[in-house]
Amino acid sequence: MTRTRFSLRRLFAAGLTVAATAATALVATAGPAAAATTAGVDVSHYQGSINWTSARNAGIEFAFIKATEGTSYKDPNFNTNYVNAYNAGVIRGAYHFARPNISSGATQANYLASNGGAWSADSRTLPAALDVEANPYSGGTCYGLTTTGMRNWIQDFLNTYRSRTGRYAVIYTTTSWWNQCTGSWTGPWANHPLWVARWSSSVGTLPAGASVWSFWQYTSTGSVSGISGNVDRNYWNGTRARLVALANNT
Repeated sequence: MTRTRFSLRRLFAAGLTVAATAATALVATAGPAAAATTAGVDVSHYQGSINWTSARNAGIEFAFIKATEGTSYKDPNFNTNYVNAYNAGVIRGAYHFARPNISSGATQANYLASNGGAWSADSRTLPAALDVEANPYSGGTCYGLTTTGMRNWIQDFLNTYRSRTGRYAVIYTTTSWWNQCTGSWTGPWANHPLWVARWSSSVGTLPAGASVWSFWQYTSTGSVSGISGNVDRNYWNGTRARLVALANNT
């Protein structure tokens, strides 16, 4: 995650509606207090050295950890974070920041799967997440792609990741970006968990066709023991037992 991307992602996500959905049947909630939720974070090398045992003792049950971006970047802290989170009892998954204008979806899915995004049924490994959002670099919000082109790129990524791992990838996005850049595409939500990124007290309106969220990134300025400075805080829309079931594909 570059500094430029970090800043623009925060600005773009603030106040926007985001949603996430899962293949498992879950009840959508208006806010984290309305039903059972499980606390988590998402991190990259910008969080520096993380004491995952302290974070786990502070109630962090899961984490999405940046693995890759585009076709050549791997987060320098990924390997350490991924192993240490697991050893601390944190259910973790990798995430890939999409660059749809530099290569095919299949190329980037293979890069992710070969650089930390693989999956195993060990009760602590989630299917990886595709982070697809406003372009922080040159080329326009939608990476210069038409809505059909963006749909095809995302489907190419999803199909390839499933072929490599046997799992449906999680999709991180905002409702605004998704509806604009995919033309309100409803295709993935029957199977792919949708990860919410809306900094508010409620999830808000979901992307077109999504009926329920699975993960919700509800703030970018969270505080967690063991992590220095601000960190993205998230909820899983269910109990830890249900999250383990997602991890194990059961």
